[in-house]
Amino acid sequence: MSKVIIIGAGGVGGVVTHKCAQLPDVFPEIILASRNEEKCKKIAAQLSRPIRTAQVDADNVEQLTELLKKEKPSLVINVALPYQDLHIMDACLNAGVHYLDTANYEPPEVAKFEYKWQWAYQDKFQKAGLMALLGSGFDPGVTNVYTAYIKKHCLDEIHELDIIDANAGNHGQPFATNFNPEINIREVTAKGRYWQNGEWVETDPLSVKDTFDFPEGIGPMDIYLMYHEELESIVKHFPEIKRARFWMTFSQNYLKHLEVLQNVGMTSIEPVLYNGVEVIPLQFLKSVLPDPSSLGPLTKGRTCIGCVAKGIKDGKEKIVYIYNICDHEECYREVQSQAISYTTGVPAMIGAKMMLENKWMKPGVWNMEQFDPDPFMEDLNKYGLPWTLVEKSDTGLSV
Repeated sequence: MSKVIIIGAGGVGGVVTHKCAQLPDVFPEIILASRNEEKCKKIAAQLSRPIRTAQVDADNVEQLTELLKKEKPSLVINVALPYQDLHIMDACLNAGVHYLDTANYEPPEVAKFEYKWQWAYQDKFQKAGLMALLGSGFDPGVTNVYTAYIKKHCLDEIHELDIIDANAGNHGQPFATNFNPEINIREVTAKGRYWQNGEWVETDPLSVKDTFDFPEGIGPMDIYLMYHEELESIVKHFPEIKRARFWMTFSQNYLKHLEVLQNVGMTSIEPVLYNGVEVIPLQFLKSVLPDPSSLGPLTKGRTCIGCVAKGIKDGKEKIVYIYNICDHEECYREVQSQAISYTTGVPAMIGAKMMLENKWMKPGVWNMEQFDPDPFMEDLNKYGLPWTLVEKSDTGLSV
């Protein structure tokens, strides 16, 4: 029997737990663990089948190792904070358990998105006969699989890749983030970076802007160039790519609030002394902002995330666009969460399913695009994230 331990009881953890619980043949035994077990129990109470919960500090390798050795799961699904990835990987190695996450490790003291720390575990996992699947969310995750699918079925060579992420929803709050505020704001305020002719080009945060006409009635929205971790692995595994970029939409309301918060120092990750206590401003800000998991019943509208790829097929230039549209209110009706958490949680479940069914199983540390995309793409259609593939006459971008 396949037992899984899901670590993390935030918005994404709730979605992963719901979706795993819907597939008892694949996930017959589920344990949801977090530092705050009450949050786990709240999620468990929403389900139509019983699961177990546990309290664990994912930063405490010894404590987590003890839990894993006691429970002997086949797989850990890590949807905790990115700062905790290496600790959880260490515990999995200690206990002989396969590993999956949705976002790459980043050090707490600096907003730096790189896979080098996790790729360095390749030999350890290989020698242990264990698999670690990195970035099984949507972006990273599904976008990586989309790229692999495009290379396998649509283009002989991919020359340009633009990953475009739109949240066309509205939660009605003056300022809130749709996933962990600390991670979200660190990501948005970091310098932009894109791949061009074999090297990284750096830009000031949100300084490169374009407009993209999103499909199915969403329409034109402003998009901003950012750096996102999947670019690093995609250009490594598809070396013919000459340019790769990541874009995201932001409302003017969000950007104005963020600008003010930056100007007064509230987005800083440098400790400040307040009443004799060291406080990290961004962590304090997180504590006063709405919990993303509370936004589910408030959010209306849709998300649209996809890849526009330009390249060569049978000697001719071709442009394809593959995307998913997800409705916030439909997600809440199904799993009591908005679409941002849903689009990350569903791929985490599918990645785990790929591993447990031995469709994707190979000792070592791997990114999503390194496996056959077809079974994953089939499951996206089955389990809530259907995709559409169209040919385009141009990329829809002006820069």
